[in-house]
Amino acid sequence: MSVAPTASTCSAYAQGLLAQFGVPHLPQWLAIAHVDVLHGRFQIDLFAFLITLLVTAVVAIGIRESSNVNAAFVIVQVVAMVVYIVAMIPFVHLGNLQPLAPHGWNGIVGSAALVFFAYIGFDTVTVASEEATRPARDVPIGIIVSLVIGALLFCGIAFVTVGGLPYLKITGDGGAAMIDAINGTSRNPVLVTIVGVGGIAGNLTVMLTSLLGQIRIFYVMSRDRMLPPGVARVSPRFRTPALTTCVTGGIVAVIAAGFPLDVLLKFVNIGTLSAFAIVCAGVAVLRVVRPDAERPFKAPLVWVFTIFGAVGCLYMMSGLDVVTWLRFAIWFLAGIAIYAAYGFWNSRLRAAGGDRA
Repeated sequence: MSVAPTASTCSAYAQGLLAQFGVPHLPQWLAIAHVDVLHGRFQIDLFAFLITLLVTAVVAIGIRESSNVNAAFVIVQVVAMVVYIVAMIPFVHLGNLQPLAPHGWNGIVGSAALVFFAYIGFDTVTVASEEATRPARDVPIGIIVSLVIGALLFCGIAFVTVGGLPYLKITGDGGAAMIDAINGTSRNPVLVTIVGVGGIAGNLTVMLTSLLGQIRIFYVMSRDRMLPPGVARVSPRFRTPALTTCVTGGIVAVIAAGFPLDVLLKFVNIGTLSAFAIVCAGVAVLRVVRPDAERPFKAPLVWVFTIFGAVGCLYMMSGLDVVTWLRFAIWFLAGIAIYAAYGFWNSRLRAAGGDRA
């Protein structure tokens, strides 16, 4: 699901970049259109739909191709972020940061629950650990380094954006808030172009890693017999689960085209926060029920991080609205139903008597 809001944001940056080159509006068949269906208003973002299908094709072709494309996008994204931060520093006025928390503590919690989406992706490092050369060494380094660099860049961007332009003036239509900040301060067309290209590249790399991670999750679940064996079927030509990739990407493309960004962000964040809370709790439980299990990855202060991690995720989830909780409950119950009807009865763990995996 995290691919869908990223595709929507990528569409916004693309439209902002085209506007810089004298194309203020995409052709009607490509731009975000709003249609009335049964007295309800729905959007159709064909650009987000098409870009999702393109990313799906890259992931289906192979891990090496995906890795090379992703590396190129990451370089472009990071360079654009650094250029943006440096270029916006002269326009920062500390008065724009006052009051420090205009919406109080509830505003901080609710915003944290939404902005958490920006940090989704480091978990893909763990999903792809089977394809790492030295996972016991490389995976922890990858997680920590990606989190530190991401946090520094995101905090820097937030500081110069709100410091340069009062937050009430930032509309961020579709998620392109950085372009808003530039247009409200320097109005530098070169900077807009750099940020637009970087925004597109950054969203594409998130889409690649998120979709790649999800396909690997489906593959391992199928291999462990938690899902039907066809899900893990590997294409003889591409040596990837191409069919599963295409089906998943097709579903995501429809979701990206049909739902507004704010709805997608809330849904993705509550799902991810709940998953992280379950992982934290699961690590603690395994320390009790499987103290003798082989653990190639060391986790210092495990009880501190697992308890505070689970509680922290649940607390941030509390900042999301009731409608998002209802959607999440339906989605979660659907997953439990699949597990109860298929996964539990066919899993390798159950076949091994519950004591061997």
